[in-house]
Amino acid sequence: MIHPSAVIDKQATLDDNVEVGPYAVIDGPVHIGEGTRVCAHAHIEGDTDIGRECVIHPFACVGGPPQDHSYKGARSLCKIGDRTIIREGATIHRGTSEGSVTRVGSDCMLMSNSHVAHDCTIEDHVVMSSGVLLAGHVTIFHHAVLGGAAMVQQFGRIGEYTMISGATLMTRDAAPFLTYSDRCFCHGINRVGMRRGGFDRESIDEVRHLHRKVFRETGQLMRAAKEMVETTKTKAGERFLEFILAESKRGIGASRRKGVGKTADAAE
Repeated sequence: MIHPSAVIDKQATLDDNVEVGPYAVIDGPVHIGEGTRVCAHAHIEGDTDIGRECVIHPFACVGGPPQDHSYKGARSLCKIGDRTIIREGATIHRGTSEGSVTRVGSDCMLMSNSHVAHDCTIEDHVVMSSGVLLAGHVTIFHHAVLGGAAMVQQFGRIGEYTMISGATLMTRDAAPFLTYSDRCFCHGINRVGMRRGGFDRESIDEVRHLHRKVFRETGQLMRAAKEMVETTKTKAGERFLEFILAESKRGIGASRRKGVGKTADAAE
């Protein structure tokens, strides 16, 4: 159903059972997948591809040009996966350079007034709470959760199953399966998130052990991670070290001070 007051560009393509509410604007070569609902006053533009069964709430803006002085009108893209929910006032900007892509995966929720800047990649099952701000070129791995008003600096990485507390400023990367608050302050492992994600006791215990060895017992994070690579027995442990040892423009956010190993893991 398309409301008569909606404005839809002739270049746009809408699959079956797409709903477009009052005063919504679809501008340019937009593609919207089957069963997606575009609510009143939502705005979608540019080379934007939206998957199936998404919901785009009022005053959300998807596919707008990047807020980047280097942008000179290049054809860039914005891609949204299936069943993703974009709440009121959220903004997602397409890439900056020719052919670049801002990508949001499937089964994500971007809550009210959150912002995904140009060239970001958000994998599946990510939750961004209200007011979360991502600078350009940020990568959020699957099943990460970012609390309200959290901010991630340009080129930052947030690992899978990581929990970022509200109002946290991430100027460094957040390693997988951990919890962070304040300014890149790592509290411990995200046991609750791992349990809900179906990880077994062996995986959780190994991540806890690796976190203690790499983050707590030595001031040489990268050296400790390299030394532990041959000891892992679970996929979670392998991924934890793989993320830490991967190329990074920000470095890994670790403990704020020596001796913080007494801090408890995430609450049961």
